[in-house]
This record gives sequence, C-alpha cells and structure tokens, in this order.
Amino acid sequence: MQSDHIERRWWKEAVVYQIYPASFLDTNNDGIGDIGGILSKLDHIKSLGATAIWLSPIYASPQKDMGYDVADYRSIHEPYGTLEQVKQLIQELHKRSMKLIMDLVVNHTSDQHAWFIDSRSSRKSLRRDWYFWRDPNYDADGIRQPPNNWRSIFGGSAWTYDQDTNQYYLSLFLPSQPDLNWDNEAVRQSVYDDIEYWLDLGVDGFRIDSMNLMSKHQDLPDAPIIFPGEKYQPGDKWFASGPRMHEYLQEMRKVFDKYDAMTVGELGFTKDVKSVLEYVADSRHELNMVFTGDIVDMDFGKEGKYVRDDFHPDKLRSITNQWQTTLAQNGGWNSVYMDNHDSGRSLSRYGSDLPKYRSHAAKLLAIYLCSVSGTLFLFQGQEIGMANIPKNWTIEEYIDVEGRNYYNSVLEARGGDASRMQDVLDQLRLKARDNGRLPMQWNSSSNAGFTGSEIRPWMRVNDDYNLWNVENQENDSQSVLSFWKKILKIRKEYMDLFVYGTFEPIPAGTYGQNIIAYGRQDGSQKVVVLLNFSDKECQVQFDIMDTWRVLLSNFENYDCNNGKIVLHPYQGIILCNWDK
Repeated sequence: MQSDHIERRWWKEAVVYQIYPASFLDTNNDGIGDIGGILSKLDHIKSLGATAIWLSPIYASPQKDMGYDVADYRSIHEPYGTLEQVKQLIQELHKRSMKLIMDLVVNHTSDQHAWFIDSRSSRKSLRRDWYFWRDPNYDADGIRQPPNNWRSIFGGSAWTYDQDTNQYYLSLFLPSQPDLNWDNEAVRQSVYDDIEYWLDLGVDGFRIDSMNLMSKHQDLPDAPIIFPGEKYQPGDKWFASGPRMHEYLQEMRKVFDKYDAMTVGELGFTKDVKSVLEYVADSRHELNMVFTGDIVDMDFGKEGKYVRDDFHPDKLRSITNQWQTTLAQNGGWNSVYMDNHDSGRSLSRYGSDLPKYRSHAAKLLAIYLCSVSGTLFLFQGQEIGMANIPKNWTIEEYIDVEGRNYYNSVLEARGGDASRMQDVLDQLRLKARDNGRLPMQWNSSSNAGFTGSEIRPWMRVNDDYNLWNVENQENDSQSVLSFWKKILKIRKEYMDLFVYGTFEPIPAGTYGQNIIAYGRQDGSQKVVVLLNFSDKECQVQFDIMDTWRVLLSNFENYDCNNGKIVLHPYQGIILCNWDK
C-alpha cells in the first residue's frame, strides 16, 4: 500500500543510469566512446535494473568543456555518431520499456554557436541582446577592466573581452561559453523550439544544466568581497536564482507538460530548504526534482572545492534527514544520487577504495541509495565499484579544465614550485571531475575493453581495471554488480515501502556517531536501515531482534544475537518486521 498523499508517477519510480558518452564504450577505435557503444550495452544496463538512461551532452560541440559548450542543439557531435543512431537509441530503449533523459545546456552556448557568432558580429546585430554585452570599466590609470568583479566558476574573470566591438561578454564558465540572456523572449522561444524538437523525437525528459543561473540581476552589480586581496569575487548572489528564475521555469514547464516529460534541475549555490521547495513543490509547477549538490560537496572546504574538509557520517546523516523529511512534508520529490560526471567517486571519498574494504564499502553505498525515498540516479561504473584516480598519478594525467586551472593558479601563487603541490594533488585525487570520467572498465583486456588494444583512449584507464571490471563480476554472486542487481530487485519488489514510504530518522548517537540509521514504513511493513560508515567494528543494541529479520546485508555472514548486532567495517544491513 502506498502513502495516500503521494501521487505515483513513472519518473518517481525510475532508476536512471547516467552515461558519460566519451568514456562509456568506443566501437569505432578512435579512442572516444560513442552511441554505438551505448546501443551495444543496453541489455547490460537493463539487467542491472535501470529503467532510464541519462546522457551527458551529445550535441555538436567544439568540446572545450566536454560538450557543455553546445554549438548546435539539433546536431550530434560527430565522434559520437549520428542523429539516426540517436533515433535508434530511443527506439531500442522504448522497446525495452526504458526512457531516455538528455542533458539540456541552455544557460550558455558555445562561442561557435550560430547565435553567438551573429551576436558577436556587430553591436547592431539583431541577436546582440541574446547574450550579455557590456562596456569596459577603466581604473584610475586608464587601464581597461571588466564590467564587474565577478569571478568565473573556473577561475579568473567572468567576463571576456571582444576586441572587434570593444565590449565584454559574460561567460560564467569558460570564455568559450557565453551566457544566454534569458530576459530576451526570442532567446527563450528559440530554446523551447529546440526542446520540442527532441521531445517530438521521443526523448522522455531532461536534466537541466546550471539551471538556476539562467536568471541574473540585470544591473549585474559587483559581488561582495568574500576573499580580501583577490581581484575577482564569487558573484552568485547576483547570478544564481535571479528575479525571474521561477517565471522562466513555469513558462518552460508548459512545454514539458505536453509530453509528460521528466525534469531534474542542477541547483547550484542554492541549498536552503525554503528556496529548494520553491523549485520542486507540486503547487509551484516548475521542476519534478533538483540536484542540490550538497551530497557531492560534503568534503569541500569553506574556501572552495579543493580545500580540505574531511567527510564525516554526521554530514550525510544531516543531509539525508533534512531532505527526506522536508520534501515529503511539502509536496516535493527527492533525487537520490552520490556520483556524477562533475564529482569524484563516492566510494573513494565517503567509503573506502582500499582493497580490504572496497567491495563492502561499494555495497554499503548501494544500500544507502536504494533505501531512501526518491528517484535513483546511478553513474556508469558505480555498479562495479569503480574508484578514483590512483594516488601515484601525476598532474599530467589530469585533463579537465576545472582541476587544471585550479592547480595552475595555486602553482603560480607558490612561485612555480611543484614540490609544494602535494596537498593540491591530494584534493584533486578526491574531487577532480577527471575521477568520474575515467573510461568504463568492461573487461581485463588492454584498455579495459573500452577501446581497441592498440588505440590510445582519450583519457587514461584506471590502473585497477584487471581486477575491477564488468566481465569479472557478471558471474560472481558476491560481486558489487551482483549486489546492485539484488538490491534494485528488492527496491522494485517493495516499491511502496522504499520509494513511496515514510522516512523516520533515528537520532544521531543512538547507535554511535559512525552509524547512520533510519526507518522506512508503508502501512504495517517496516524496515530499519543501519549503515556503518567507518573502518571500525561497531556493536548496536536492537531489542526487538526476536521479531525482526534481516532483509539484506552486504556481508554474507552477519552477527545478530540476543538483541545485539555487530556491524563490521562498512557493513550495511536492512532489518524488516516480516518473514521473508
């Protein structure tokens, strides 16, 4: 029996498998993953228990930011394949009763997009106002300066100078990613036309990249000084969740609703409960759900992503309790995830990738993800326990622009002394976007089966592929892959409990600070989830063991006697109040 107040929808029950196309599988031996590779592995994805695929951008792009710089929203990046292959992918997914979710990147375009080329051509261009163009400022010495002090998300100024027209354009990410001016109605209608193009082809929904950056304060004022002594400052106060953001989403929702399309927005810089609810509450009629980002920020320092701040289970407990209770009480819906293309692997950051713990830690995270309420998002390789870049790799192996820019800025500040950079490398090893973009590990052949044995892949394959790959795990009943299949089957069997059921926090410290615990309930069916997020054995008292059973554990042998449960390092266990 489902909770009476929650409406059942296909996207609430979905298990979404995210694919990073360049790193998934190369079938034409150019070292880059392609749509043909995705087509060839649909049965693997379905057998896992996934019901939808989310593709990171496959549109035509110069790839300055791995496809998040779109040059044509209706064409396909040539190394990935053709539009006909995408149509075939849609057909093959639908034949398997699966959905396709695409990435929608419309806060900005590539500087190679026809819209921007026209906008840049002249101050008198009819598309000049499609982007943010402003005159320079000049300092006391008459030296040209950007229009304001905003810092780019990738470092440096958020403004790029165009010499031909003697103006700057806003580029919150790379200079090659100019921001669209959503206040211009023609921009919005053109974007909606492109959205409908894909929905008409059969796409089932979108993940909206940098969603809440689409509305800026039109006067674009200087950012407050957060970091004294630095020229450029974080400007999210003025460019995130701006004054017309909700108006735009409500307008866009009219397009999505014609197709029953699913939407999940990337909600950066905005994590307070009140603001999040304004995006996802049913009554708002804006988005189905959002990625707030706090689940992948748990080890970020106060001064930025690559500043150290170690993970502790208290952080995950707090985030889980907040969103599982608040959204359910206010007509919102959760997205459930721990990994994506912009983050390091949760296994290496929140669990352990040490050989003696790795398999159990990966399964522990699976138990967490499958036992909380919401739409479940998995990232390729998560199903086999893929880990971060090895500690012995040097900076030369890191290729993502975000991480390299940060490393180089610190290196310059330290006088170019590479011997003083180990702390930065340690943080890159945990959090750099490269970690999530390592090629998928299919088998133990050269290049992990990702590409031909004589081909150099676009990005180096992790050194551990001989042991950690799909082929090794497929017929191993104790593997991480087998465990994912098992727990996703349980999630589906008890959908009303795990997806729609109520969430009951168990106070911190009840079973020890390293134990995250909570209950789930649907009618008379109840479970208690116990998760040991540490490398230490923990003993907990559970006085009703005589009437409860173990529904699932990530250890084959578990110690539950006389009202006591001994949890091994990185052990997770689900107890239920019914006979299996």
